[in-house]
Amino acid sequence: MNSPAYIAGFYQSIVSLFKDEEKIIEAFRTGKGLGWGDHHNYLFEGTERFFRPNYVANLTSSWIPALENVEYKLKNEGAKVADVGCGHGVSTILMAKAYPNSKIIGFDSHKPSIEWASKQAEKEGLRNLTFEVAKSTDYPGDDYDLVAFFDCFHDMGNPAGAARHVLQTLKKKDGTWMLVEPFANDKVEDNLNPLGRVFYAVSTIVCVPASLNENGPALGAQAGEERISEIIKSAGFSKFRRATQTPFNLVFEARP
Repeated sequence: MNSPAYIAGFYQSIVSLFKDEEKIIEAFRTGKGLGWGDHHNYLFEGTERFFRPNYVANLTSSWIPALENVEYKLKNEGAKVADVGCGHGVSTILMAKAYPNSKIIGFDSHKPSIEWASKQAEKEGLRNLTFEVAKSTDYPGDDYDLVAFFDCFHDMGNPAGAARHVLQTLKKKDGTWMLVEPFANDKVEDNLNPLGRVFYAVSTIVCVPASLNENGPALGAQAGEERISEIIKSAGFSKFRRATQTPFNLVFEARP
């Protein structure tokens, strides 16, 4: 289940879209969107199963090490971490297990996902991990050493507001915001390949409607580095860079 080739979760997510057929058709007819939490639960479960292998393979072995001076703090100094939009908590639990000296808090606006994640953390017996229901624009706490957004920024109804809130809650001197986003080039024509076509298809049915449901800008899964950079710098961040990448993801680092 942790192999990068394990894609059963993707097929479970597809089944959820068939179960939501009438809702999706209505969203296309009205343009009002379809909230993430309004989908069939197969989408939440399938997303967890599909994303897990990628996070297991990359999160603590390459993504976090690619950030400037973050891994040392997580391992040795007892960093404070917010995982925003954590869903079922795969990324949150992986960080809590890898960095027992750090305090990890997972936030998501979808209560059933937080309940699921809390049960998983309880099974793991992790004492440095908690989960709370909260939005990306109002999650509590401050002086975070690291705030992480995994594959969720492009779905949000108010990504600019989320960026401003992250800036307010990070440590002003050396806090880090890590964003993991689906791989995308800035120009549409450069995304017209097998992977890009899949991302566009899923984005049209899930990501864009989720943002439109909150009157958002509908960035979509293929937002690209340039557009994301514009939003983050406009929120007040002084530094933004691509820290690393995989064939499926872009990993960005932003600092106050």
